[in-house]
Amino acid sequence: MEEFLNHLWGYFINLRDIIHPLSFVINLIVCTLLAMFVAKFYITYGNAVSNRARFAANFVPLALTTMSIMVIVKPSVALSLGLVGALSIVRFRAAIKDPEELTYLFLTIGVGLATGADQPVIAIIVVSFILLFLYLSKRMGNSPSFKEQDRFYVNITTDLTNIVSIDEVLNKSFSLVELKRMDTIPEGLDLSYICKTVSVHKIQEAKDAILALSEKTQLSIIDQPDLIV
Repeated sequence: MEEFLNHLWGYFINLRDIIHPLSFVINLIVCTLLAMFVAKFYITYGNAVSNRARFAANFVPLALTTMSIMVIVKPSVALSLGLVGALSIVRFRAAIKDPEELTYLFLTIGVGLATGADQPVIAIIVVSFILLFLYLSKRMGNSPSFKEQDRFYVNITTDLTNIVSIDEVLNKSFSLVELKRMDTIPEGLDLSYICKTVSVHKIQEAKDAILALSEKTQLSIIDQPDLIV
């Protein structure tokens, strides 16, 4: 037992020479907070026609994972080369269908890389500048002449596998219905539609009819006046 404790103590001594505990904790906190801030910004100001809250839930784990990998490989060139070889066999099955999603993913990975390289100040400055730029671009962008307050997208998560019944319900209530994205999930389907109507009563009618199709159906309706339909 004593030999084990001595070995464990020696391990922590060597680890302290590689990673400063206080710096590691600071970087960990900064990485988490920045990833949460990026996720909140994406949910609030993103334009992707998808379930942004669900997508943004991956930002914090992605940033922390990237940071941990960076911390591990930073002291060793051999580990860095081994990591390149390991990642070369990885194949990602989830397709990124919106360029905006890819932008935020790279921003989140950049947060992990910067904090993992013990550069939290650079991470804070870069993320602040990029998000400020995105915010100002959105606020100062010229409003299109076709802008109207009757366009929105409908996100439906359901255990149903047949989208025909869902299409029929939506078309009865809305003047325009376009299926923009369909993802198969273990529970069933995740559907994103662009719709158009000028009546709140029609929205209520569609909501009641959609939820009546299945008890496990979840519905999200978000106003998107800048959509081109």
